[in-house]
Amino acid sequence: MLSNTCKYAIRSVIYLSLNAKEGNKIGIKKISEDLEIPTPFLGKILQSLARQKLLTSTKGPHGGFGMGKEPKEITLMNIVEIVDGLDMFENCLIGMRPCKTDTNNRPPCPVHNQFSNIRQSMYNLFNEKTIGQLIDEMENNKEYISL
Repeated sequence: MLSNTCKYAIRSVIYLSLNAKEGNKIGIKKISEDLEIPTPFLGKILQSLARQKLLTSTKGPHGGFGMGKEPKEITLMNIVEIVDGLDMFENCLIGMRPCKTDTNNRPPCPVHNQFSNIRQSMYNLFNEKTIGQLIDEMENNKEYISL
């Protein structure tokens, strides 16, 4: 349901949370190599997150990207909203029309009722789960997790 761009953004924020501690900056090339994401594409993703103050960005030879907020303050929804927008929580699953309150009193699409509970569960998960919680869960699992 998430775009690849959004998945890359989440992975990048986790990576920076783990590696750019205490105001340190990490260069785009290093991040790109470690996460195996093309540098120009990653640069656009990280700049959009920096414009929204989730990350910091510094230009120059000692520049790079760092965290703009604490990982425990960044929800998955913060990232999803910046990268993909909220369409997956508002629009019809099969593209018939928006699933917001229907002002025309037309019957909803065939999957509306089944998907509405799933949509609400996803919305709640993304709104409540923070990057800090994900990192804690990764560390508590003590298994190698490839970003």
